[in-house]
Amino acid sequence: MKATILLGTLKTSGISNTEVLCDFFCHFLKKENISSSIIRLVDHTILPGTYSDMGKGDEWPAILQTLEDSDIIIIATPIWWNNMSSEIQRVIERLDELHDEIISGEEPRFIGKVGGIIVTGDSDGAQSIFSSIANFFSFIGITVPPFAALTVLTEKHAKGKSPTRKMLTEFYEKSYKDTAEKMVEQLVIYSKFLNSDKKGKRGS
Repeated sequence: MKATILLGTLKTSGISNTEVLCDFFCHFLKKENISSSIIRLVDHTILPGTYSDMGKGDEWPAILQTLEDSDIIIIATPIWWNNMSSEIQRVIERLDELHDEIISGEEPRFIGKVGGIIVTGDSDGAQSIFSSIANFFSFIGITVPPFAALTVLTEKHAKGKSPTRKMLTEFYEKSYKDTAEKMVEQLVIYSKFLNSDKKGKRGS
């Protein structure tokens, strides 16, 4: 089983709270023998647009192929002004063509995949972000299981704070270990169920 995390940090250098939380989460995926990779969107040239391939220099088609080859897709974003990061918003825009395909009657590319959401911030906003992303996942065929969210809101994430990676990891381990384990458990359960159902239909 393979998981891909789309990391929406805006930081091009230094410690990203969201990236540290993703690394923390990947530890629990590994315990379940799930291979995982984190794609730092800010490190890639993802052109604006609402199609899967926007032409020369666009690195999104390769990222999209990685998602198609994955069983689990995780969106990870910090909160900025009660919303997801601009990197994640661009991902949603670039995935819009998949919804167009569904409307036109094509088989959803992401059917059978499960999705989860990771959010970091220092105040409110996580619920609205979760609802927006979960809603979009639903429209492109991704199933979001119960408890498939890891949300950490703490003043440690506030702009201008400079926690070390060790400090953040220890905090996540102390306060969010059970949440991460439950999220991975649900993702695995639903992925196995959905894909066994697909195999059964193909064999019937």
